[in-house]
Amino acid sequence: MDRTAARPLVIVTAFTASLLIGLLVMLWAMGGVKGVTAPAAIGGPFQLTDQSGATVTEKNLQGKPSLIFFGFTHCPDVCPTALFEMSEILRAMGGDADRVNAYFISVDPERDNKEAIKDYLSSFDPHLKGLTGDPDSIARVLSAYRVYAKKVPLKDGDYTMDHTALTYLMDRDGRFVAPFNLNRKPEEAAADLKKYL
Repeated sequence: MDRTAARPLVIVTAFTASLLIGLLVMLWAMGGVKGVTAPAAIGGPFQLTDQSGATVTEKNLQGKPSLIFFGFTHCPDVCPTALFEMSEILRAMGGDADRVNAYFISVDPERDNKEAIKDYLSSFDPHLKGLTGDPDSIARVLSAYRVYAKKVPLKDGDYTMDHTALTYLMDRDGRFVAPFNLNRKPEEAAADLKKYL
């Protein structure tokens, strides 16, 4: 076979293989592959501070389902989009929004003190609580939730953060359920979330 003609076949095969591997990893993570040991649990003990200065721990997750998004206040697009979508879902829930925890946990403790988070979250639904802490406390919660976060230097001497951009759904016992899809009609997502009340 001609090399030029074979190239698209190689690309399609590689793409298909990567999709299959991704699907298997996702099924494995969610316990859908039988006979394969599940990865370590997502979640665990933490102690952080919200934008009002109150201490928040894993015990605050109990009694209500929780949506948790990890990000940072200097994020140019992914974080504000996710928090806007989360705000729209909380709005669509009406009075039931009081029965849900919604947390934005900073991956950038160097810049995200409680004042910065309070100012940042003023643009979103008031049910959203922003959590931060010292670098060690943030490192522990990132490890417990299997969140990737890395500082990336910029040319002007500033930096940005690469990070996992999933929204975690935790049940009323504080256990991980699945990644929660924010990218749909708020009413549809709200109806899905209400199943966990």
